[in-house]
Amino acid sequence: MSLYPLHSILFLDIETVSQYAAFEELPDAGKELWRHKADLLIKDKDTTRPEGIYDRAAIYAEFGKIVCISCGYIQGMGPDKKISLKSFYGDDERTILLQFCEMLEKWTVGNRCLCAHNGKEFDFPYLCRRMIIQGIEIPGLLRIAGKKPWDIPHIDTLEYWKFGDYRSYTSLSLLAYVLGIPTPKDDIDGSQVGKVYWLEHDLQRIATYCQKDVITVAQVYLRLQGEVLIKPENIVFR
Repeated sequence: MSLYPLHSILFLDIETVSQYAAFEELPDAGKELWRHKADLLIKDKDTTRPEGIYDRAAIYAEFGKIVCISCGYIQGMGPDKKISLKSFYGDDERTILLQFCEMLEKWTVGNRCLCAHNGKEFDFPYLCRRMIIQGIEIPGLLRIAGKKPWDIPHIDTLEYWKFGDYRSYTSLSLLAYVLGIPTPKDDIDGSQVGKVYWLEHDLQRIATYCQKDVITVAQVYLRLQGEVLIKPENIVFR
């Protein structure tokens, strides 16, 4: 199913939050633009106000920001293969993105690719948009303009699972569940990242959650390839 050997795949996940803790903190221009965006999102306009769904701003690159990028790559083969993990996180999005780009440029030697769950719809474009906003040159592995679909070095486990069926969305948690993959999510979920960031400012907790997603993406990919899963003792945090 994949043209890339395991050691050439960088598994990743990002965590995003709204650019401001609350709608009231937005500049006036931002408030008006969010109201316009929210009008397109609100189904029941009689009971829901734009400020009431501001927590959803995190998923839009124009209104959100990245607070964590976690990556993992597999070493070795067979039942004893390992995955090494590294995270870039903090309050300064530009620093996070620059650190990630520096790592990516060093890692990109030979036939390499990126893998994420729903990466083609969310992670990859979000990263590119925020890099442009921050004035950062987009690394080669993320530049897809002018490329044919089969030349783009991106793997999306959600796309693999769809097998050409684009009518539904399957979450990473659900996919891991149906494939019998244990998920080490014993703390927060994606809907709580904004609260943990703005109310608790616990970035380490967010990074830990993000790393768990990377592990799950890698395990799902292995399962889809008919490969042996990575043993818990072979997960290395750097």
